[in-house]
Amino acid sequence: MNLKTTTAMALALGLLSGPAFADMEAATAFLDAEIGDLSAISREDQEAEMQWFVDAAQPFQGMEIKVVSETITTHEYESQVLAPAFEKITGIKITHDLIGEGDVVEKLQTQMQSGENIYDAYVNDSDLIGTHWRYQQVRNLTDWMENEGAEVTSPTLDLEDFIGTQFTTAPDGKLYQLPDQQFANLYWFRYDWFTDPVIMAEFEEKYGYELGVPVNWSAYEDIAEFFTGRNIDGQDIFGSMDYGKKDPSLGWRYTDAWMSMAGMGDKGEPNGLPVDEWGIRVNENSQPVGACMSRGGAANSPAAVYAVDKAIEWLNKYSPPSAMGMTFSEAGPVPAQGNIAQQMFMYTTFVASLVEPGLPVMNEDGTPKWRLAPSPHGVYWEDGMKVGYQDVGSWTLMKSTPEDRAKAAWLYAQFVTSKTVDAKKSHVGLTFIRESSIQDESFTERAPKLGGLVEFYRSPDRVRWSPTGTNVPDYPKLAQLWWQNIGDAMSGAKPAQEALDSLCSDMERVMERLERAGIQGDLGPVMNEEKDAEEWLSMEGSPKPKIENEREEPKTVSYDELVASWQ
Repeated sequence: MNLKTTTAMALALGLLSGPAFADMEAATAFLDAEIGDLSAISREDQEAEMQWFVDAAQPFQGMEIKVVSETITTHEYESQVLAPAFEKITGIKITHDLIGEGDVVEKLQTQMQSGENIYDAYVNDSDLIGTHWRYQQVRNLTDWMENEGAEVTSPTLDLEDFIGTQFTTAPDGKLYQLPDQQFANLYWFRYDWFTDPVIMAEFEEKYGYELGVPVNWSAYEDIAEFFTGRNIDGQDIFGSMDYGKKDPSLGWRYTDAWMSMAGMGDKGEPNGLPVDEWGIRVNENSQPVGACMSRGGAANSPAAVYAVDKAIEWLNKYSPPSAMGMTFSEAGPVPAQGNIAQQMFMYTTFVASLVEPGLPVMNEDGTPKWRLAPSPHGVYWEDGMKVGYQDVGSWTLMKSTPEDRAKAAWLYAQFVTSKTVDAKKSHVGLTFIRESSIQDESFTERAPKLGGLVEFYRSPDRVRWSPTGTNVPDYPKLAQLWWQNIGDAMSGAKPAQEALDSLCSDMERVMERLERAGIQGDLGPVMNEEKDAEEWLSMEGSPKPKIENEREEPKTVSYDELVASWQ
């Protein structure tokens, strides 16, 4: 950064006049000990940014603030390292609780319903954007930053540098949440096995096409079959990895774009319109009108049944027997054990646990034996649909939080997402939120050791991965219906069609209650009249009629050619 830019920043922060506070000694010590060279901005600009936090925090010194997030590596770093540093620098004591993601949603829901200030800020998924926009119980950050929160909004926040704000912006054009961590669902595979000449030749001889990154589910299925039961390096190999326990995380496994990858919804980015990846249809005013085919939804459509059936089939045939009893967090680290050939659905938040030295999936030189690539899509998928999910955990300020507490919490939220700390935080958790961090030279150097993660986030393709959108009117109420109903299908208690019929009916009952209550005003559901599902299936778009042959011609692509196309 040149001198002119540095001077401009200093002027913006008011650093060229007045003495520094003593707390800058703590900031300097933090920069020396923790940040070092891992920052997207110069040391002079880091100190300028820290000085602003020292000054802005003066009215709140001695306050004790409570915030909460789910338990992932990024938030552990915030809670254990950044929160204590923030307290020393600003005098604001932060208790940053780490709990399960489902528990975060439950606490948030309780605060919404009771008005009791349980936490002063939440890091909750942008999947709740439709909920926050409709209920209007969270502070609209666009207006907050211009009005009540103006004095505690950093002049170097630089919203344009965040890569996920399109997901935390509602149809009214207002920002409701500030991204704190972001990670995608990508295809994971053993690059060393996929490029082994002997294995490649054997695969091509058996299936008639080249082993590579599967473009569609038919190829994924062939690869899973090929590797399952093989013995490589003394280990019995499984051709796929997933999880199936009846647990809240089972719902995420489906709403986090599995249905979209199958091709259930409509075309559209960041989410399908009028039918999204939850199977919920909205009208031209973004009001939900149904989830079952009888109302134009797709949650029980042939594409949805196909998606659930394939997940169950592959889990039973090609995954370790223990996978059916695993949750999201239990299944994530399993590929690191070295006996998994591929995984359709890898949350990249687990990458940090897959690159530790000495793991069976790591080479001695620190490079991985695996790679990340776009996930394959199902037979109902069409070009123009979203191709995967991105989790965007985002800072959210409830209106029920007193203003002074919200201001102090907002300072902390900006601190842990600031340019000063974000590059270092990104190296720890690998959950990118800023373009400046993604493009930082330190990640150019580290990229060969991260299996394609940096290349993906630098690629133009990354925008095709998106979180749950605004079709979902009440995430807490609707999300719990997914794992409960689909859990019945996964366990074998019900066939997929029956489980999905129950799911869409349950979702519609919630939306009907919201409509009757009128609690979401003009933004809430306005349910369609029911009619024969065949009428909707005969129309263009989602819901889509059953494809008789759901096994399309398998197709793969060379990983190295794929990455080259991103450059």
